[in-house]
Amino acid sequence: MEQKGRKLYADVIVDISHERLDRVYQYRIPAGMQAEIIPGSCVEVPFGRGNRLIRAYVTAVREDAELEDDRIKEIHAVSGKGLTIESRLIRLAAWIRQTYGSTMIQALHTVLPVRDRNLPRTRKQICLLSDRQAVQKQLEAARKKGHRAKARLLERLLEVPVIDQAEAVRQTGIGTATLKKLSQDGVIRIFEEGMDGSGSGMESYPPPAAMEADSVNATGASDGASAELQLAGAGTMSVSQAFHLTEPQQEAVSRILDSWIRAPQKPVLLEGVTGSGKTLVYMELTEEILRQGRQVIVLIPEIALSWQIENRFRERFGEAVITLHSRMSKSERYACYEKARRGGAKIVVGPRSALFTPFSNAGLIIIDEEQETSYRSEETPRYDARETAIMRAKLEGAHVVMGSATPSVDSAEKCRKGEYLHVRLPERFGSARLPAVQIVDMRQELREGNRSMFSRALQEEIRGRLARKEQVMLFLNKRGFAGFISCRNCGTVLKCPHCDVSLTAHRDGMLVCHYCGYRTRQTGRCPSCGSMHIHGFRAGTEKAEAALAQMFPQARILRMDADTTKGKEGHDRILRAFAAGEADVLIGTQMIVKGHDFPKVTLVGVLLADLSLYANDYRAAERTYQLMVQAVGRAGRGAAPGMAVIQTYSPDHYSIQAAAKQNYPAFFSQEMQLRELTGYPPAAHLLAIHISCRDEEKLDRAAGYMARYLRRVQTGRQVRILGPAPEAIAKVQEYYRQVISVKSSHAEDLIRMRRLLESYIEINSGFQEIRVQYDLDR
Repeated sequence: MEQKGRKLYADVIVDISHERLDRVYQYRIPAGMQAEIIPGSCVEVPFGRGNRLIRAYVTAVREDAELEDDRIKEIHAVSGKGLTIESRLIRLAAWIRQTYGSTMIQALHTVLPVRDRNLPRTRKQICLLSDRQAVQKQLEAARKKGHRAKARLLERLLEVPVIDQAEAVRQTGIGTATLKKLSQDGVIRIFEEGMDGSGSGMESYPPPAAMEADSVNATGASDGASAELQLAGAGTMSVSQAFHLTEPQQEAVSRILDSWIRAPQKPVLLEGVTGSGKTLVYMELTEEILRQGRQVIVLIPEIALSWQIENRFRERFGEAVITLHSRMSKSERYACYEKARRGGAKIVVGPRSALFTPFSNAGLIIIDEEQETSYRSEETPRYDARETAIMRAKLEGAHVVMGSATPSVDSAEKCRKGEYLHVRLPERFGSARLPAVQIVDMRQELREGNRSMFSRALQEEIRGRLARKEQVMLFLNKRGFAGFISCRNCGTVLKCPHCDVSLTAHRDGMLVCHYCGYRTRQTGRCPSCGSMHIHGFRAGTEKAEAALAQMFPQARILRMDADTTKGKEGHDRILRAFAAGEADVLIGTQMIVKGHDFPKVTLVGVLLADLSLYANDYRAAERTYQLMVQAVGRAGRGAAPGMAVIQTYSPDHYSIQAAAKQNYPAFFSQEMQLRELTGYPPAAHLLAIHISCRDEEKLDRAAGYMARYLRRVQTGRQVRILGPAPEAIAKVQEYYRQVISVKSSHAEDLIRMRRLLESYIEINSGFQEIRVQYDLDR
């Protein structure tokens, strides 16, 4: 309720779709409007010299004015009733700013789709008309005939069914004659898209023919009869026949639907062993939401996973599905956003940023592989997409379902406390069985003279698969993990005595803890057994590929890592080739073990489990367990039984043992005991403050001042401040980097200290050249 004589001011933005969203204006709130104006409210304000009335959105309400009161204009009116989708996204941005730390402009850039201000008023678009199977056949024919430009265009359209013609010509080299022929053959449609004068988006967005013909009837039948699904060029199929659920899957769906009635805002964690058919459960829930006339957001952790899950959703829901990801151009993303906002799409599939798709009536947010670290943003604001999805669901009145074969310890703990509903799928779908697992002690291999990257057991298993024309996946968890020192003879890893994480080797000969800054000199002899075989791990996918090719010259090998997946079609090209049987062995980093389903793969080899097990990170054991289970789960998903070989120098570690047995309860119990002893999330809360500067001396001075200030303002509730310490990678793109870690059993202590630090930095000019980012519970 407003207070008599109280003055309130609103920060507003006036063009939420503009590329340069970098200015907030302040207006006075009339006394009669103070009760109804909140962040996200749509208002009319006088703007410019002529004081023309324009629409604006409130980003914050405050008591302090930036200018003299007589120079501040007054809000003219509150526009409309209720909160628009833009209003709700702005409220979400305000929550992100308050929770994770950033400016409001940074938060708005994160959640609001923006268009390039230089987009022409009209432009030609290419729209895919043929069904995907027909296009796939044309693509294969184009490849065989060497029609590269045509093949590139068809690949692009399979990924994004509506693309800008000018960009398509520039990216693929396609000629006008080929485009005309494809249009005449009914494969594509070329139309002109218009941008309205207000910058609000497209005046018309012609959907593919399948949508125009109302090809998708995902509403189902209320009397329980089978719904029918019409796919372009594929006739009619029965949903109940094509997508029959097993008894455990149906039970999971029933429990979730029941929870939506009893506790609609309670998130659901769907835990299912690898190959249990979580995607079928997602689609059944999606059908229920579509039946209600609402929309669905499906989040995936990697772009590499989009093609498989998108294909599965398209098979069931047709062209109601769109895909969004960072490799699309800005205009392509904006076109998809507009299609979603105007109702042309009902389901969006994409990585983290797809969470902000402007659906006006979102009813369900699905987060597949919820344990993945890619759901945490690396840019300011460093938000957690899982927590942000839960907040968006609260604003939208929507549901959240998170799925994983290896739930994060954070989510499992929330299930234990009753904050999430825990639903399990304990068995693989159909007749498939979990693969047998063999743990190989690489210390013993070394003692017996095998210095190869491949154990003798793995070599023998590969040889057998090649002879039987089966496929093999070899996983090397290299990306993001390096620098720890271990003994090849006994497996000892050098750790920080204060933080229970591995020490990282630096070029100056020192071992450093990147949590508290502890330093000690490197040693050439193992402190446990005295062996001289103590040094850092150095391995890569190229080295593994070369060694494998030398050992098995007849094998057709594909390598999938950051180098081989550059470009828009990099992931799809490799995965489609492997799925088509064009290679015997797929070797790669984390991206090959997440969510892929290749029925011919009967063997998975994990080359160096220790690369993740002893990373300089308190979550190292958790991530190792997850990666091992995900890797093992790629084997035996078809009719043939599967086998996995895990190579490690720490065969008795609880995460390795639990992963081999897929025993999550045993792993969780052991891991939570350690988190409670060491005070890491979710047993406590952790705020990481990342500081960087081009000048190393200024960085040292700023980090020192910040740490001293934090110690001065900390509360008495067992707050512990560690550092400053150098980051794991101490210099990136000419910026030196340090981190301060703050632990507390109360998250509100950390948020309060972060806000105080933000104010301290803002009023001190000495921090002008310092970059600061905040991570909460990461």
